[in-house]
Amino acid sequence: MQATFDFSGKVVIVTGSTKGLGRAMVDGFADAGAKVVVSSRKQVLCDQVAAELTERTGAEVLPLACHVGDWDAIPAFVEKVVERFGRIDVLVNNAGINPTSDSLMDTNIDLWRKVFSVNLEGPLRMATCVAPHMREVGGGSIVNIATVGAYSGGPGVGAYGASKAGLINLGRTLSKELAPWNIRVNTICPGPVKSELTEGAERMAPGFYDRAASATSLKRVAETAEI
Repeated sequence: MQATFDFSGKVVIVTGSTKGLGRAMVDGFADAGAKVVVSSRKQVLCDQVAAELTERTGAEVLPLACHVGDWDAIPAFVEKVVERFGRIDVLVNNAGINPTSDSLMDTNIDLWRKVFSVNLEGPLRMATCVAPHMREVGGGSIVNIATVGAYSGGPGVGAYGASKAGLINLGRTLSKELAPWNIRVNTICPGPVKSELTEGAERMAPGFYDRAASATSLKRVAETAEI
């Protein structure tokens, strides 16, 4: 992949980066010269992706598992990154889950809390733990990955959409609070993207991709590398 930007010397964390959109992101950052932290819940997957990235690009990669839904695990994760690289320049809050249910009427509180712990509380905790280290190096960038579904809603994805709507608002608040530290906070809301997440939707409801594509201006779903 040809790099569009130069991230030489920058340290980048991408959560949920062993597959799908997150994997495409760490590929792109490594191609651009960044030192990359590959993270997901399973260390073995982090190790595998890190080895592939290093072999392909020569980038310095830290594979480090972290369950972003575990509030208390995140500070130690961030400190390990700082111990290894001495700085953090970019955080991409990409990790997310989207368990489906027939309707909000069928959603139990455990499922609701699980979705919010990963999709909203995790990004908050990551941002507040990373921001002081960004301040020490003069600033940085935090990017949250939400979804267009945060605006539209829909049956079967109520918890997911609500959590991502909260993430959009969280990003706006953080952007104002962290601006004095020269930290930018932006939230991206992709439409339908071909990934492991949406492949599951296609299996459960054949024709999902076609229906999703028909709702877009270009009449197609995006590829992960485009994001």
